[in-house]
Amino acid sequence: MDTFNYMRAFRRIVEMGSLAKAAEDLDMSSAGLSKQLRALEAHLGAVLIQRTTRKMSLTDTGAAYYAECCRLLDELDALERSVKQQSRLVAGRLRVNAPVSFALSVLSPLLARFLRQYPELRLDLSMEDRLVDAVGLGFDVSIRLRAQLDDSTLIARRLASLTQVLCAAPSYLDRRGRPDGVQALHGHDVLSYTLAEGPETMPDEDGGARADPLAGSALVQVNNSLMLRDMLEHGLGIGALPSFLAAPAIARGKLVRVLPDLPAAPRHVYAVYPTSRHLQPKVKAFVDFLAEHLPAAMRGDS
Repeated sequence: MDTFNYMRAFRRIVEMGSLAKAAEDLDMSSAGLSKQLRALEAHLGAVLIQRTTRKMSLTDTGAAYYAECCRLLDELDALERSVKQQSRLVAGRLRVNAPVSFALSVLSPLLARFLRQYPELRLDLSMEDRLVDAVGLGFDVSIRLRAQLDDSTLIARRLASLTQVLCAAPSYLDRRGRPDGVQALHGHDVLSYTLAEGPETMPDEDGGARADPLAGSALVQVNNSLMLRDMLEHGLGIGALPSFLAAPAIARGKLVRVLPDLPAAPRHVYAVYPTSRHLQPKVKAFVDFLAEHLPAAMRGDS
């Protein structure tokens, strides 16, 4: 038995003073409402309303039950209003996971703006370059930089795109010479990012078979792009950086592009979050904010 609905029906009968009027108000038949009342009384084992052909009146038990019904139903309605209000409020703790270099270089100023926009929100940011189990670790949103995502039960929204840029310091190229083609890279010192999805491949100059310009034994392997950038700026070799790190360093003259005419390997920034029929307002607000502001931030326009 749907006790709360039966309680609401009983309350309406008492308030309307008539079973027929209450049935009309509830948009149901008098017979159906009468059946609900009898079922409620049978469930309670007590007569709530004395009914005759001419009038109806509450029993003492019915009057006491009516008072408690009103109290409980009013509290339930207040609770539902509170929950619905909270469900529309961007508040609470938002747990986000993001790559270290991306978080420090791109997300940091955006997060400050986001938190000023939603002062009721609390942020818990975890920076980790390795892919993590977003659901298992309780993250609301995980930011991933990938060429493509593996099949998953998670929802993924593409926010922006980036490229891997082959670059080196001017001092290194002055010392070792500028490579004039993909094959010439094999004679150079290579710095590689160990958490890459795979070899930093790109087409040959003739657009034919794919080649691996960073193949062979790397002079330095590092699992953080910021450290890789610093080592490249110190002239240790040639390596591939994400465009959001390469572009500022190139603009400052710290690095220069190597083989700039080669097509760049594309990657995308995704927001990944658990499947939910009702997306939490804090998650929706965060992902929508990034979708709006992230492309400009990665171009250095914000």
